[in-house]
Amino acid sequence: MGRLDGKVVLISGAAKGQGATEAIMFAAEGAKVVLGDILDEEGLKIESQIREHGGEATYVHLDVTQEADWDEAVHIAVDSYGALNVLVNNAGILIRKSIEDTTVEDWDRIMNINAKGVFLGTKAAIPALKSAGGGSIINISSTAGLVSSSSGSASYTATKGAVRLFTKSTAIQYAKDGIRCNSVHPGPIETDMIHQSITDPNAMALRMEKLPMGRLGKPEEVANGVLYLASDESSFVTGSELVIDGGSTAQ
Repeated sequence: MGRLDGKVVLISGAAKGQGATEAIMFAAEGAKVVLGDILDEEGLKIESQIREHGGEATYVHLDVTQEADWDEAVHIAVDSYGALNVLVNNAGILIRKSIEDTTVEDWDRIMNINAKGVFLGTKAAIPALKSAGGGSIINISSTAGLVSSSSGSASYTATKGAVRLFTKSTAIQYAKDGIRCNSVHPGPIETDMIHQSITDPNAMALRMEKLPMGRLGKPEEVANGVLYLASDESSFVTGSELVIDGGSTAQ
């Protein structure tokens, strides 16, 4: 038996990186997975990969800043698989600029994707989760949602802090409906995002020196934590923060 047998999961930002890893892992654990992203070609490849290995998956075009896209994604999940049990708000971007260099357009873009996207996904999913008798929402925040840094990413930090507290509000408001909501706080993970934001090898080496474990995390190491929160193993866990950071916030 799989740890997610019988569950229907909707994951945003699932075409690559952590989201794709989560989708593949969840399908292997018995979930029916709806993958949402704006990267259609990559998303369809993940859908095909899951199906080739005997899993059930459906890719949908999902711009997390658009309410209509979220409504359609939830509709497809319920129409295709009969219910929605788990939502993973995974989609996000990073803009690494000082406050003075951050434009209003930068601020609005990162807020729309990282914070508004989580709100819209949660709002769209809650009626379906209620209809299913409850479920689990997992919001991917960051260690930047717990502590700040001097890396010039104040806008990113603001969005991830918003996700952290929005998660707690959701958990409190919907606990009686059987809906759990938790946030996951990864440290630096081996994905395109970190390599695109830190291109200087010396800067990367310095970043690793500051990590107690001295290495980047793997997407699978985050996905395993998300899997736990999606499963019934975490049935008494809500409003919590799961930190997966190689010890960086313990300092």
